[in-house]
Amino acid sequence: MSRIRHSLLLAGALLSLAACSTSRPLVHGEPAVPAPLAAANDGPNDNLNAVLWVQRSQEYRANALQTWRAAAAQLDRALADPSWTALLPQEGGSQQSPGLKPAVVVDVDETVLDNSPYQARLVRNGGSYDDVSWDAWVSEGKAGAVPGAVEFAQAAAAKGVTMIYVTNRTEHMKDVTLANLRRLGFPVAGDDVYLGLDKYVPGCEQEGSEKACRRQLVARQYRVLMQFGDQLSDFAAIGVNTQAGRDALLQAHQGWFGQRWWMLSNPTYGGWEPAQFNNAWSLPEAERRAAKRAALELAQ
Repeated sequence: MSRIRHSLLLAGALLSLAACSTSRPLVHGEPAVPAPLAAANDGPNDNLNAVLWVQRSQEYRANALQTWRAAAAQLDRALADPSWTALLPQEGGSQQSPGLKPAVVVDVDETVLDNSPYQARLVRNGGSYDDVSWDAWVSEGKAGAVPGAVEFAQAAAAKGVTMIYVTNRTEHMKDVTLANLRRLGFPVAGDDVYLGLDKYVPGCEQEGSEKACRRQLVARQYRVLMQFGDQLSDFAAIGVNTQAGRDALLQAHQGWFGQRWWMLSNPTYGGWEPAQFNNAWSLPEAERRAAKRAALELAQ
């Protein structure tokens, strides 16, 4: 999901994403690591099970593998259909043409790069996401690969498909991020395949951490066959980050999932969480937790 988790407001109050806690805004594909590590914190943490699931469960790995493999099995179909695009008309789909070079757009954090060690440090130390620790983690260049992602990317590149990394990491993180990707075996055609959070797109005004402008930029040069992400906003602009708004987006485009859009599991952070408490990260943790408990559905 990508993960620089900058403190950005998502139209109206969405503090940018992704994949953590307290005053952590929501812009994902982005965490960090405080140095030096603090002493272990044994108190309760909402993210403990989620991070442990990502790091230790066979189910997480199997889920990621099946997603990337299923997508690879459909790649030839997408290449062969000159009208195929994974972009909505208003986000560049109307600009697509058979003559454009084929590409696949991927989010970075929790989509191709696994930042669970950053999350684990926050859990262990009782910390919350912040820009400083996230920047420090990214600078380490130690993120691993999400299972199956490298194999898909290499197979796509072998078919002449360019991998485009649209991330909410910032432009200043480009070099270390591309080095991290290359070290893991991801194909990187050049610096221009990295489109960070603060990438300027002429003629388009970015809303918070939304990626619509950057998708439009990609559409000018490539025919986008597929998109991959761990957040709904990795595929299309949500607008207002409410439960109703998110439900409407999924309902309108659910037919694209498993064909043009491919979702990776990320229980550790994302826009779904602040949608439960009106995106008010400024609320005390106890109040945010109470709102999440109140959102639980119980059979009557």
